[in-house]
Amino acid sequence: MSGQKFLARNRPPRVQIEYDVELYGSEKTVQVPFIMGVLSDLSGKSEVELPPIHERDFVEFNIDNFNDRLQSIAPKVSFDVPNRLSEEGNNFHVEMTFSQMEDFSPYAIAKKVPGLDKLMEARQNLANLLTYMDGKAGAEELISQVLDDPELLKSLAAKAKTEHAAEGE
Repeated sequence: MSGQKFLARNRPPRVQIEYDVELYGSEKTVQVPFIMGVLSDLSGKSEVELPPIHERDFVEFNIDNFNDRLQSIAPKVSFDVPNRLSEEGNNFHVEMTFSQMEDFSPYAIAKKVPGLDKLMEARQNLANLLTYMDGKAGAEELISQVLDDPELLKSLAAKAKTEHAAEGE
């Protein structure tokens, strides 16, 4: 079955192109459906083996099946980026595979990049602290005192590390 017949039967086109034709002295209106097919390799450097182009079928993408289609394609990117997180300035390798639309969000991408995941967690913790401090009298002064006193800051950081290590056991 042709792709046009399949689409016309299952999902009629939204755009109808009509033109008037004169055949044997009578005028007739002819409708031509507007159906568009896009041929594209969206897999990037996917590990899934793709069939040759002439053997591939048209696949309908819509909001309801987008994540399923994305998971079946398993797009993957692999590249080197400059390391701006450390003073070394060398490049590090990044590989990402996408299986749902949420994988394209900045938070999901940061979780997949080494180093950025820790920065994202620290950012989230600071946002939580800001929310917790909102409306509390003296909270800003207490944070300022901690940040101004390097010894107190080191002792709090050491205590937090020991507590974090104890939780991991």
